Amino acid sequence: MKELVRCKPCGYVMEADKLGDVCPACGMPRKAFEPYRERVALNRLFVLSLDMHPIAIHLSQTFVVLIPALLFFTSIFPGFHAEMLTEVLKFVSFVFPFTLVAAICTGIIDGLFRFKTLTPPLLRAKIIFSSIIVVLGFSMFALTLSGNYGIITMLLSLGCLACAVKLGLVGKKLIDVILPGSFPLKKSKIGEAGSAKVAEPVSE
Repeated sequence: MKELVRCKPCGYVMEADKLGDVCPACGMPRKAFEPYRERVALNRLFVLSLDMHPIAIHLSQTFVVLIPALLFFTSIFPGFHAEMLTEVLKFVSFVFPFTLVAAICTGIIDGLFRFKTLTPPLLRAKIIFSSIIVVLGFSMFALTLSGNYGIITMLLSLGCLACAVKLGLVGKKLIDVILPGSFPLKKSKIGEAGSAKVAEPVSE
């Protein structure tokens, strides 16, 4: 396995032989890097490196913003290419719930491979808001297929958008979690008791 290094200020991990003068992520000088070693099985690393969940999330986020924007635009300008925009709205409303299902499925896979559990509070919160947005998405899907583009559909789309924002805020809290892997931790003084070594993250 190739030697890895980690930027101490931002946590960016890369191969040591590819490190230049500065961190590619935050711009700190190379002296800010420290040795890093993975402690995760290769099959877990392979699945996590596919980035299935982030890809599915970005796809569904596109639709969750596009639907209320289209509804708002068509209500303000009802005569502007009405037939074309209606067909686009139908298509987006049809695809949107299935992108949500894909995001949830890949999120479950990501959670199990990254954290080996789905029970921590932040992951439970993501599951709850994901379930709500799926119910809202399929409800909106049913209304738009019936040709209903009224206030209820708009409220459902705004509800989806609100849940998506909440999911983003919860997900942001997980970004700084140092997983998978670990890195050498230095000794630090704790009061007058001398020095003590900080415990490393749990290994495989």
